[in-house]
Amino acid sequence: MSPPAKQLDFFERYLSLWVLACMAAGLALGRLAPELVTTISGWEFGKDSHVNVPIAVLIWLMIYPMMLKIDFGGLHGVFRKPKGLFITLFVNWLVKPFSMALLGWLFITTLFGETLGWIDPETAKNYVAGLIILAAAPCTAMVFVWSYLTDGDGPYTLAQVAINDLIMIFAFAPIVMLLAGVSGVHIPGEVLLVSVVVFIVIPLAAGWLSRGTLIRTKGEQWFTQNFLPKFRPVTILALLATLTLIFAFQADNILGNWTAVLLLAVPILIQVYFNSGLAYGLMRFFKVRHNVATPGALIGASNFFELAVAVAITLFGPSSPAALATVVGVLVEVPVMLSVCRICTRSRDWYRKAVPDPE
Repeated sequence: MSPPAKQLDFFERYLSLWVLACMAAGLALGRLAPELVTTISGWEFGKDSHVNVPIAVLIWLMIYPMMLKIDFGGLHGVFRKPKGLFITLFVNWLVKPFSMALLGWLFITTLFGETLGWIDPETAKNYVAGLIILAAAPCTAMVFVWSYLTDGDGPYTLAQVAINDLIMIFAFAPIVMLLAGVSGVHIPGEVLLVSVVVFIVIPLAAGWLSRGTLIRTKGEQWFTQNFLPKFRPVTILALLATLTLIFAFQADNILGNWTAVLLLAVPILIQVYFNSGLAYGLMRFFKVRHNVATPGALIGASNFFELAVAVAITLFGPSSPAALATVVGVLVEVPVMLSVCRICTRSRDWYRKAVPDPE
């Protein structure tokens, strides 16, 4: 008999509603106070840096607590059981961004653009660039929630995320530049490099240094039970504030072309189910335990949307089509990933017929 399904806490359970509430608040702010929104969107770290100050600060408030959870010292345990890790990395870095580029070209550029004429060619290029940025950043934060819901191996999930974050430092920028270039969009390398340093390297290094220092001086129990929980309300408020600002920046884009949201959701939905199904199937084929297979499949399906939104805004501006594409990823992420979690848990008995759990 399968164990009873785990439940999200109040915030995660209704995250889709919070996103919709932020969407409504942001759209209202964008229409009722356009001059204020324009001023805020123009605040940058230095002339022509393209790094929006409020968004950057809020993103740091979200990413830093995520990085605090990552124990790089636990990586050796993963390499003793490498099959799950290799499958996760294969899907994350050799399938996911390239499949999204293909789906973006197929649906946004070709079907909705050239064939049906719903999207003009230049806008389609920018939408595809946003989708590529979204797919090139594997999930860092919410994957811990998805792993919990599917009874995933917690330490293994942490290690998978840690390795993905390290790879992201070196692979994110080249993959985005390559695929965006193929799609016809030139991305300045120096601006993308700044984005990687600001939104990946700095919070990752800060989290690693803070974790090590505090555990040595205060102990792991204090760190886990006293220090980390203090960041939870900060992270939640930063996420909601970020979403509100993003939708305020995108108000004219969304209200003037709301069908684009529906069109962009099509390749995102297909990509999520394709990559999660591929990872899950490969895990079963190669006899990887179910509690390792589920977080691996979920990491392969979900996206680091906080990073994607920040990078898209930095590269293309807060009201750009590329930024809108990453925002649609936020709207789609939670309900779709919850459905993937349900598929993984309900198929547990089927999975274990091929891969019995060790005694």
